[in-house]
Parts: sequence; C-alpha cells; structure tokens
Amino acid sequence: MSAGAASDRRTWGFRAAIGRVYAAFLKELLQLRRDRITFATMIFIPLVQLLLFGYAINTDPKNLPTAVLIQDESAFSRSFVAAMRVSGYFDIVTAARSEAELDHLILSGTVQFGVQIPAHFGRDLIRGERPALLVVADASDPVAASGAVAALQGLTATVFSRELVGPAATRAPQPPPFELRIHRRYNPAGETRLNIVPGLMGTILTLTMLIFTALSVTREVERGTMESLLAMPIRPVEIMLGKIAPYLVVGGLQAGLILGAAKLLFDVPVVGSLGLLVALTLLFILANLSVGYTFSTIAKSQLQAMQMSFFFFLPNILLSGFMFPFRGMPGWAQSFGEILPLTHYLRIVRGIMLKGAGFVDLQTDVLALGLFALAAMGLAVARFRQTLD
Repeated sequence: MSAGAASDRRTWGFRAAIGRVYAAFLKELLQLRRDRITFATMIFIPLVQLLLFGYAINTDPKNLPTAVLIQDESAFSRSFVAAMRVSGYFDIVTAARSEAELDHLILSGTVQFGVQIPAHFGRDLIRGERPALLVVADASDPVAASGAVAALQGLTATVFSRELVGPAATRAPQPPPFELRIHRRYNPAGETRLNIVPGLMGTILTLTMLIFTALSVTREVERGTMESLLAMPIRPVEIMLGKIAPYLVVGGLQAGLILGAAKLLFDVPVVGSLGLLVALTLLFILANLSVGYTFSTIAKSQLQAMQMSFFFFLPNILLSGFMFPFRGMPGWAQSFGEILPLTHYLRIVRGIMLKGAGFVDLQTDVLALGLFALAAMGLAVARFRQTLD
C-alpha cells in the first residue's frame, strides 16, 4: 500500500470517528432536551448556589430583634438605647413591661436580645455606685450572638461621653461608670455542638424522608406494578397514607437514634418535654414525606425524583438557619426561608432541647409546620395519577 493511500485511509478513519462522536453528541443533546427536569437541575442548582452564597449568607448578622425593659427614665437610659441602635446590631422591636415578659420574648425566639435598665440607674451612676445593666442574649446560636455581644462590650467606654460632663466628668474615664452584665442563655459556653447536633436531626430527616418517598410511586411505575395497584378498589389518599406510613415509622426510629447519640455522645440536653419533641418530630416527618410523595407523582423516573428531592433539599439546608444565622440573611431570603419546613423545625427542636420551650412558646412554628404538611398532602393527593397515562 502506498504512503498516499495509507494517509487517505487514516484521514477517512479520523473523519468517521468525528462523525460517530458528533452523532452521539446529537443523541445525548436531544435526550437532555427531552429530560427537562435534568436540564433545569443542571442549570439552576449552580445559579441558586451562587445567589445564596453571594447574597443570602452572612455570618455577622445585624439588626437583631431586641426588647428593652426600661425601669429608669433618665438621659442615660435613652443614650444607651440610642447607642445600641446606632451600632447597627440591634433592632429595638418592643418594650417589655416586666421581667417575666422579657423572659418569654427570649424563650419564644421573638427577640434575640433583651436589655433591662434597672430603676435609679442614672441616679446611682452619678453617685458613683457603678450600677449594673443587664443584657440577656439568646446564645443557642453562638455565631449569631457573638458579633452583637462584642459590639455591646465596645459601647461601655464611650456611650455616656456626652452626659458625663461638668461635675460628672470624673465618672467618665475607665473603668466604665456602670457594670454591663451579659447573660448568655441556653449555651453560655458558646459550644457549637449544642447548636449543630439538634439541627442535624432536622437535616438528616429531611434528606432521607424526601428520597425514600420520592422513589415510591416512580419505582412502582418502572417495575410495572402500578397497574395492579390502580386496579384495586383503593382511593388515592389511601394509597398515599399506606405508602408513607412505613417511612413515618422509619423516620421515628431515625429520630430516636439521633436523640440517643446526641445525649450519649455529645451531651446535648433535652430540657423541655420529650413527648412534645416526639410529636412535633413526627409532624415534621409527615410534612417531608408528603413533599417526597408529591415529587414521586410528578417525576417520570427515579432519577428525576432524586433530582427534584435534591433541588428542594438545597434551599432547606442553606436558608433554614442550620448552616448560617437565619437573621443574618436579607429580608427576601428570610421570607423564602419561612416557607420551608426545616426552618420551623429547627426552631422547635432547639427550643425544646436547649431552652425548655413549651407548646405555647412554639405555637407559631407549630402552626406553620402543620399548614405546610396539610398543603403538601393535599397537593400530593391532587397530583396522584389514577392512570398510567
């Protein structure tokens, strides 16, 4: 064979290989075009991650909701409250009328800080008696509270510089003319595990319950057993309840294992009612199972069901307050996070385990979680395909 013929043969072989690769490329492109859920997942998940990490994530939250209990109507009290506002870390949202009300606001999570200015604070300060000013911080999330606590401690040196003039100027130099007592409640040592471990129960249950249930109906379709199921005299809601009931039991076992590990391995307390925690955990599991079941009625394959589950799980873990302080996010991200069930469950589980919160303290989050579960179950039943077409 001549050199020219061999060269032509190699050229022809190379062109044929390029053609085969191009044909496979077109086939895969057409397949991807038909599988719109996969294509949307590939495009939107990186975009969502970029937007969330770029705009919504903030480890130094400001404008934290704060309640004040002012028992001394003096210029010093007004100056201290004004200095807190100017610092940018505190948003004075309410004025408590008693210590009990202030404690309830902290316990329920309505505010993250409570400031109590005692009676005769201004008079005692002028007399040089160094009165105490109490600041109560919800330190169940130590990352969210640390920046604001540092800002408070920085205020003590200069907060009364305009008031302590003339005869009172001798009270101005260091040390500060008053004592700032900061009570870090629920996690005084700032241990991260006390915040992370209870939250892990919510994230693990969200991921596993979503995936298990999202595969339930699509697995029936792919195995060809859906026809037999649809031929039975059974209603859609009965099918749904029958399918999610076993996973509800499995989820309860998972929660029990996590609680046991949290207590034995990480020494995380359960200060509140264990029965209430179990009941609300089952409600949370039911909400996630309903979402997963809805995905199973929409997806055409188990792969699509997995992709939809992950697409729902991503904002849950980023916008619920598990990885980053919830109040550090911008308003639009917080509004979106309030829709997610994990956001409310994290408040519930941390409230019961760390704070000893009761049903009355958690009623807003319980109501939101219950409404989400009902809406998800209603959508799942409405979406259920009574035929294979």
